[in-house]
Amino acid sequence: MNDGPTARPADPPVLHIRGRVLAGPGTDDSGPHVRDEIWVVGGRITHDRPRAARDVLTLTGWVLPGLVDAHCHVGLDAHGAVDEATAEKQALADRDAGALLLRDAGSPADTRWVDDRADLPRLIRAGRHIARTRRYIRNYAHEIEPDELAAAVRVQARRGDGWVKLVGDWIDRERGDLAPCWPADALRAAIAAAHEEGARVTAHCFAEDSLRDLVEAGIDCVEHATGLTEDTIPLFAERGVAIVPTLVNIATFPDLAAVGEAKYPRWAGHLRRLHARRHDTVRAAHDAGIPVFTGTDAGGSLPHGLIAREVAELVTAGIPVLDALSAATWGARAWLGRPGLTEGAPADLVVYAADPREDVRVLGHPERVVLRGQVIA
Repeated sequence: MNDGPTARPADPPVLHIRGRVLAGPGTDDSGPHVRDEIWVVGGRITHDRPRAARDVLTLTGWVLPGLVDAHCHVGLDAHGAVDEATAEKQALADRDAGALLLRDAGSPADTRWVDDRADLPRLIRAGRHIARTRRYIRNYAHEIEPDELAAAVRVQARRGDGWVKLVGDWIDRERGDLAPCWPADALRAAIAAAHEEGARVTAHCFAEDSLRDLVEAGIDCVEHATGLTEDTIPLFAERGVAIVPTLVNIATFPDLAAVGEAKYPRWAGHLRRLHARRHDTVRAAHDAGIPVFTGTDAGGSLPHGLIAREVAELVTAGIPVLDALSAATWGARAWLGRPGLTEGAPADLVVYAADPREDVRVLGHPERVVLRGQVIA
């Protein structure tokens, strides 16, 4: 691991951030959550001008809370766990892209050391993936059978930061297609166990068949959710189950299908159909009231730092720009129990040269990143 700063300077300068601070879901500049300026004192946000501030650095532009990648994998690559130097590069790529809050949706690597680095994004862990034996990517998951699921969930709940990650479906080699990994009774017991431990549960799901059992078992979130249909969308909406569509990852489905088609033609055709309707699926979910949040699935086969592309994909799917911004900022932070640009909150924010409400592609070009009150070079 590279030697980097491990602590904030004892007396950081006061920051004066002015322009348009988009702190919440206001619809225009007169909205109650849009401010002309904020201050950062001692690494925390205040809306009041500090008295007798001597060392002041002024930043000007359009300001958002630090972006949220709610599905990525720090410490993981296509082959499994990586060393700390590689994990550091992954976290730095996210930070420099403006993603300052990461929900690590499963990793075999121990990344607790990240918490000691003041220059790296804040990390919310889901422990290690829990998968059915030989039903997931090699070296990624803790692999078990259904009668072991509840106990395994308790272990990962205690290792994580309030989340557990299940692999809800994967290719069944005998069927030659995607299929659910767990019986309904095992899911009910496992999700109940996680909730008893104070953790929420999410699940990787590409296909249709696993979704109803997961929701009826009490799942809190589903990753990808490409298999949502007119039958299951109302159920998700009724139960308040969130989705993280990871559209930049779903874009890889045609290539995956081409590679696996000779051995598993049924699976390949299924992936292509899920890919073809991906935008319609996400738009229908949003329109039904299902909470939608941004995640890139970086760290497996995809590089880190793609959060701006994911927001743009939500807009392409037909989600209104303000809702897409919320999915990556104040809305996602509230869902994960982390503050935005509120009085007394840690100063994690991104400054842009133009209004991202006019063109979300602005998010791909942050002018300044402020993490824990420090301006990142």
